[in-house]
Parts: sequence; structure tokens; C-alpha cells
Amino acid sequence: MTRSADDLLLELAQVCFRYPDGSRGLNDCSIAIRRGSRNALIGANGSGKTTLFQQCNGLLRPQSGVVYYAGEAVDYRRSGLRQLRSKVGMVFQNPDRQLFSANVLEDVSFGPLNLGLDIATARQRVSAALQAVGMTAFADKPVHNLSFGQKKRVCIAGVLAMEPELLILDEPMAGLDHAMQEDLLAVLENLQARGITLLLATHDIDFAYAWADQIHLMVAGRCSASLPAANLATAGDTLSGAGLPLPGVIELQCRLTKLGVLPSDAGPRKISDLLALLGTHQGNGMPHFERMI
Repeated sequence: MTRSADDLLLELAQVCFRYPDGSRGLNDCSIAIRRGSRNALIGANGSGKTTLFQQCNGLLRPQSGVVYYAGEAVDYRRSGLRQLRSKVGMVFQNPDRQLFSANVLEDVSFGPLNLGLDIATARQRVSAALQAVGMTAFADKPVHNLSFGQKKRVCIAGVLAMEPELLILDEPMAGLDHAMQEDLLAVLENLQARGITLLLATHDIDFAYAWADQIHLMVAGRCSASLPAANLATAGDTLSGAGLPLPGVIELQCRLTKLGVLPSDAGPRKISDLLALLGTHQGNGMPHFERMI
């Protein structure tokens, strides 16, 4: 079976999956990921995010429904899965689940060599991947001596060395301090600029709103809503129904609009953008913020 949309990279169509103990992972789940886009998957623990990810690269197989990649139904034979996993890379939440070699260079080299590439090509890919995540200087360092954030970057490098079209990250910001999060954000920006499609899971609605092009909401094993992140301000009922709040910047903007500090059409997606907007409007004759509170 095929799909005809040229810009559609990955699609799950009415996928269902139950685990051997009878618990449901996905329940008639449909989701579409477009080429070159940044996608945030949000939802409570147990909503099916990790199960969905494992369907995306063939670690799990639908019991009903279809997974499409680049318009073609996934082939679950060994050769088909090998091809799929060369295009869809996944970074787990805990990097220690993904790192197993003695040093960084060996770990990042494993994927390209396992693809059967020659040594020169593998080395070129590994060098480019380490440079992309800012870990070139750590190539010979033992993996167990790395910080948590550095381990995550090495995991990303190991996937990048496979030259994927889609990179999936399960809770990439978990366990990182602010500086490490900023470093990882810079890495993600670099990857998207190179044309890699990004799909990540997060519990942080503020981060999802600031970063993503598209937000996909998981509830009880189903993608209950997919919408442009810029439209999240009008999705309060959808979020509250899933037990999620509106992003803080939206709530603050609404209050400032009611006070006459900001115009109703302002749409900052980060606190830093909102502060910059406040300064602009105060300079243009809008009421001074401190006088309004």
C-alpha cells in the first residue's frame, strides 16, 4: 500500500497494539509527520508516547492498522526493517540504554559499520556526527566518564552517523540542567537546518509551544489532536481535557491584553519574546507595564 502526499514522511493509520499482559499501548492511533518539520508529542505518562515511537522504527509491529514511511507501508522483513532503521533514528530517554562501547568513537562508529560501509566512509560520517553535536574533542574519552548531557549528545551522534531522515527523541530534556538544555536546543536547531525531521516527546508544554511547528496530543493510546503550535492559544479545552495547562506565556499574554498592555493579536511563544514585545509597545505609547499592576 502507498500514500501519495509528497511532503508526508511518516504516518500511522489507525494503529492498534496491545502488550502481552493485555495492557493497551495504542488504540486506533493515527498521526502524520511532515518532512522537515519539528514535532512535539505531549501527553501523560502511560498515554502511549513510547509505544508510538517504537512503532515508528519497527521495534513494535501493529496488530492492526498500517505504518507508512515515505508513502510506502513498512516492510517488516529483515531487509525492510534494516532500511527503515537507517532512515528513522531513535534516541532513548536514558542514554545508558543506548551506549555500550568503551569510548565515544567506538560507540558512534557502530551504526555506520553495521550498515556495511567502508572504513573511510564510516569515519567521515562519525566525524561529521560528532562535530554536529559538539563532541569532537571527546572522541577518545571513555563513555562512563561523560556527564549525563554529554551521553545524550553521543547518543544523538550515533544516530546521526546513520544519516537518518527522521530523528525521534524520547524526553530529550529530562535530567538536563538549564545550560545542558540550551546546548541540546542548539544541536536540534542545527539538525533541523540540515533538513532532518524531528519528533520528540515532552511533558513540558512551555517548551513544546516555544519549539515545535506541530503539537500532537496523546490520550489513552490515541493521538486525540494534531495542530500547529501557533494555534495552541485556542486549544485550552483540548489541553484541559487531557489534564494539561496552557503554556504560561499564553496565560500571561491574555492577562496583559485584558489590561491593555498588549494588543490582542500579539502572539509571542517564549517569555523572552513577550518581554521584547512589551518593551516595543511601551516605547510606542502603550501603557507602562509597572503602572498597570
